[in-house]
Amino acid sequence: MNHVKVRNTEFNNGSYNPGSRLLVFIWYFFNLLFIQNAYNPLSKLKVFILKLFGAKIGRGVIIKPSVNIKYPWFLEIGDHTWIGENVWIDNLTSVKIGSNVCISQGAMLLTGNHNYKKTSFDLITKKIIIEDGAWVGAQSVVCPGVTCNSHSILTVGSVATKDLEPYMIYQGNPATKIRERKMETVS
Repeated sequence: MNHVKVRNTEFNNGSYNPGSRLLVFIWYFFNLLFIQNAYNPLSKLKVFILKLFGAKIGRGVIIKPSVNIKYPWFLEIGDHTWIGENVWIDNLTSVKIGSNVCISQGAMLLTGNHNYKKTSFDLITKKIIIEDGAWVGAQSVVCPGVTCNSHSILTVGSVATKDLEPYMIYQGNPATKIRERKMETVS
């Protein structure tokens, strides 16, 4: 069997353009100072800065300390959504998060991967959608191209490699459906 080797020197990301180099450069420092900063508890300031850089963010959004957002101009968040500590939104392309969503501590939303079939290991990007009422558990991962449908749950430490059905709970690596999410109304 003839084994061909990866050659990172052939890597060419020329077709990928996240925005102007100046914008990316300026965002890098704003992200470090205001969004990733563990000593900045001011969610409203974070929302203001993200909007300043092109994010579309609804009302009542809570962003905890130490969150990392790659490119805010590719981010859309609905109303009353919570983003927990140490969440990494690696949005090389569109990430759309609905209303009343919870992204728990340390979760990762990854829109990029590499083409392992090519010696040049080229970048591949696919959008992520997290619909209204979904919950992405602590230390879990949502992979490129995945949709977490309405009110689905990805449990702690799980990895979503495929779409999650509405009102279903998923667990494991790769995440598999374990049961239906049944909700009680508040009286």
